[in-house]
Amino acid sequence: MARLLRLVEERAYIRKIEEGKRKQHETDLVPYLHDDCVSNILVRLPLDSIQRSRFVCKPWYNIIDNAKFIAAHLRRAESVLIFVSSPRTETTMVPILSEKPNVVSVEARLNQSNSAFFLEQPLVNAASKFSVQFIEFKDGKSQIREYNISCLGKIRATCNGLILLDNKMKKGGLILMNPVTRKMMPLPLGTLFPQHNESYGFSLSSVTGDYKVVHLFRDQLGYINCEILVIGKRSWREVDGPSFGLIRWFGYNPVFAIGALHWIPQIDHNDYVVSLELEEDKFHQITLPKTCRTYDRIVEVSGFLGFVTHDEVNQIDVWILKGLFGDVWIKQHSITIGCILDMVPLFSLRIKGEMVFKRDEDGSFYVYNFQLQEMTKVEAVNGCVPFSASYLPHVNSLVSWCSTNGTQDM
Repeated sequence: MARLLRLVEERAYIRKIEEGKRKQHETDLVPYLHDDCVSNILVRLPLDSIQRSRFVCKPWYNIIDNAKFIAAHLRRAESVLIFVSSPRTETTMVPILSEKPNVVSVEARLNQSNSAFFLEQPLVNAASKFSVQFIEFKDGKSQIREYNISCLGKIRATCNGLILLDNKMKKGGLILMNPVTRKMMPLPLGTLFPQHNESYGFSLSSVTGDYKVVHLFRDQLGYINCEILVIGKRSWREVDGPSFGLIRWFGYNPVFAIGALHWIPQIDHNDYVVSLELEEDKFHQITLPKTCRTYDRIVEVSGFLGFVTHDEVNQIDVWILKGLFGDVWIKQHSITIGCILDMVPLFSLRIKGEMVFKRDEDGSFYVYNFQLQEMTKVEAVNGCVPFSASYLPHVNSLVSWCSTNGTQDM
């Protein structure tokens, strides 16, 4: 019996040695790739493939989760338009949780530790449940894509792939979120004001690396007040607002460029923009090269402030401002082909540099290629975008606010 047991142990040991040799042989056949090489390959994958690649192995997870990889991916990511849409028109009441198993509800995620929330789900109007979506522009075509995220609030501002959502579970509150990674965090409550009397800006400080939320609001006396929240801090900080009468309207979202947030202060016949220098928290008035009319806008162009104006019907001029102090506006481009008076400039693509316009009459998109000097009507691949949707320039990224200041997220 002892001899038989010894034979079994010897055979098991031999099999273990042979298995080890086989695995070593297979490993020798696979060439070693340095982490930098693997990172250079992974960063070129589509975003959904990168997300799946996180779970291939621990080394890949560590590469993708690294701050250098996230920054490299952000530099390569092309601009999109983000928006929320309501797929329903009926007024029936439905549970606040998502009805589809693969869709994440923002409100449910924020209340995941509240058992009472799940046992007694609040009912909401079906038309008030929004889907967070984005539009890609590629090769003269536009395509609507889903994040598979539902929410009750509107998007108030964007920065580097992060968005600010209205927190409908807390009046006047905001939610900070990356729709790609689905990380989110409620922000401290600021001053409460009706939406038509307030504006939010969102930016990243190039000096401190902090994300800042800027809140402008008009008080009962007509003065514009300002408060700033540094992400990770527990409270908003008051700063001096712009001079009385400089801002009379909050209809346009602010644009972040050349180290400042910029507002167009009224809808028509405007000769200046109001700018907040973010490092000094000081407001400035910048004179425009031409009077801003109904279809004119300011946009960010390669980090600079662009001002797009319509010269009657057949020409669109693009002016560029490269600095807050001492610089002058330079007419960079004149578009003379395919121009229509009601073409509203939305944003400039980060990588390709093309400018995207939207017709005010029918909501159709146009893209202008500055190198080829061509204006092309964009073909919608998978249906029309809701005409009433409010678009914001965005970039799909892996960025997290806690990578710069250690803030804990959900």
